[in-house]
Amino acid sequence: MGSRTGIYHEGSRAVQDRAGVRDLADHVGRAVGDGIKPVAAAFLELQPLLVLGAAAPDDGRVWASPLAGRPGFVRATGPHQMSVTGRLRPGDPLAPALATDGTPVATIALDPRTRRRMRLNGELRTTEAGFAVTAQRVFANCPKYIQRRDSYELLPGRAAGAPRHGHELTDAQRAFVASADTFFLATVRDGRAEVSHRGGLPGFVRSGSARELTWPDYAGNAMFLTLGNLAVDPRAGLLFLDWTTGTTLQVTGEGQTRFTADGERRVRFTVSEEIETPGAVPLRWSPPEPSPANPPVTT
Repeated sequence: MGSRTGIYHEGSRAVQDRAGVRDLADHVGRAVGDGIKPVAAAFLELQPLLVLGAAAPDDGRVWASPLAGRPGFVRATGPHQMSVTGRLRPGDPLAPALATDGTPVATIALDPRTRRRMRLNGELRTTEAGFAVTAQRVFANCPKYIQRRDSYELLPGRAAGAPRHGHELTDAQRAFVASADTFFLATVRDGRAEVSHRGGLPGFVRSGSARELTWPDYAGNAMFLTLGNLAVDPRAGLLFLDWTTGTTLQVTGEGQTRFTADGERRVRFTVSEEIETPGAVPLRWSPPEPSPANPPVTT
């Protein structure tokens, strides 16, 4: 898995070539492996939040879901295995997938305190305490576009409210999206999953209508794993999180990348279904310090 051949498929290569960054992608790809190094294991054990991405087994829709707990609930239990103590809340759209052995799953651990993030993708196996993931792809990303949040509180007494389901965004949800400085994006391709982070100044995600979201694809590590997936399979899932109240907005649908004449990229996402859950995450983070890499939001 550490070879460049195993990392990129035709979708990623097509986007890399269009952006003129294939050589850079090959260089960056050398850092991708299938093992969990000691520094990565130490990072995982400090995290109170893990975001997961996968396709639901019943209808194939792609979702991104959060799982939170006391640091140590995620840990490396071998050079190629990550174990998680805990399960998704009942009713989460990915709960059935995470209760099924062999599910391809993607994870990202993001630490706002240090602006570090780590991605681990692989195959899931259920355990008595939760689940484990046999790692197939492990790598870190740069701190670009991560808003710093210096501290958090774990609120074990916070209980998730009743989820609200719909097939388009309400006005309040569109305002929530417009105020977001962070979201997570899950994609799939040929039985594998990816989940990535997107960040920017509030307003970088726009809602053109109750069933459409758009956002710019800022310059990153040149791998184009997410946009490459969308190029061959448009299914995607978004997770927006209120970092204070723990409310989540999960959206599933399809994404398409549009390239402008000046070389910029913008993703258009069509909403199929949304689930809003008050108090879903028992974490309360301190106010954000915007990333110095955030571009200005254009009108």
